[in-house]
Amino acid sequence: MKIAVWDTYVNRKDGLLMHFDILVSDKIKDKDQIFEYGKTYLNTKPFETFNITSDECRFCHIEKASSEVTNLIETKGYAIIEMENCH
Repeated sequence: MKIAVWDTYVNRKDGLLMHFDILVSDKIKDKDQIFEYGKTYLNTKPFETFNITSDECRFCHIEKASSEVTNLIETKGYAIIEMENCH
């Protein structure tokens, strides 16, 4: 499966900057849907964050997905790669 990687930065209300990637099928083009996936992920966190907008979440590139990422996307519609300040 080919996936679109959306590079995402979101400010936490404690002053830290989160960095994570939202991975979706390369067929998904609707930014609002991708933002909703990001909001769903943020709602799982024990800390408060500001909203995701096009300023914080941008298409980065297309790549081939691993089987683990493919399974997550087929199950949930998206996958997340946590990079900085996500815990």
